[in-house]
Amino acid sequence: MAKTKKRFSHELLERNVGWLIVFSILVVSFSGLVQIVPLFFQHSTTTTVEGVRPYEALSLVGRDVYIREGCVGCHSQQIRMLQSEVQRYGPYSIAAESMYDHPFLWGSKRTGPDLARVGGRYSDEWHRIHLRNPRDVVKESNMPSYPWLQRNSVEQIDVRTRMSVLRTLGVPYTDEEIDQAPEQLKGKTEEDAMVAYLQGLGVGGRDAANAAMQAGSH
Repeated sequence: MAKTKKRFSHELLERNVGWLIVFSILVVSFSGLVQIVPLFFQHSTTTTVEGVRPYEALSLVGRDVYIREGCVGCHSQQIRMLQSEVQRYGPYSIAAESMYDHPFLWGSKRTGPDLARVGGRYSDEWHRIHLRNPRDVVKESNMPSYPWLQRNSVEQIDVRTRMSVLRTLGVPYTDEEIDQAPEQLKGKTEEDAMVAYLQGLGVGGRDAANAAMQAGSH
C-alpha cells in the first residue's frame, strides 16, 4: 500500500507541540508588528506638540527611581478615552505626550490613581509627605512608604551617559544640556528627583490634550 502523505493541517499543529509553539510565536509577532510599526510613521506620534520637551536631568533621575521602586506596577500614565476617566483624571492621553519616554509607562492598571496629569495638582511638600507615609495625606491608601528616598543622594549618578544614550534614541538633548546635567543633581536626593518627576507629569501636554479632546468632540 502506498504511504499516505500527511497534509499540513490544524490537526497536525495540535498534535505537534513544537510546531504549535513556532506558529504561535510567528502569529503573535506579525500581529504585534502590524499594530506597532505604523506608529513610527503616524503623524500624531512623530510630531512634537507645544509644551512637551525632554526630561531635565533631575526629573530623568526621578523617573528611574520611580521605575526602580515599582511605582509603575500600580500607577499607569495613560488616561483612556472613557468618560469616567476623563472626569476623574483630566483630558485623555495623546501619544505625542510620551514621545520622549524610554520605556513608555502606559497601561490601564488602576491599583493606584493614574498619574498622567498629576503634575501641579499638589505641592512639593504634599508629595514628600506622601512618599514618606502615604496615610498622612490619604488615610485609605495602601501604598508602601519610601522614607529612604530622602536620605539617598543622587549626586554620583552618571546622568550624562544616560542622556547621551537617550539622544541616540532620538531625544533632542544638546551638548550643553548634557554637560550641565550634573549641576542639577548637586545636593539633591532621590526624593527630590522623584518629586521633580511627578510635578512634571502631564504639565507640558495638558493644553495639547485639551485641544485634541475638543477637536474630537466636534
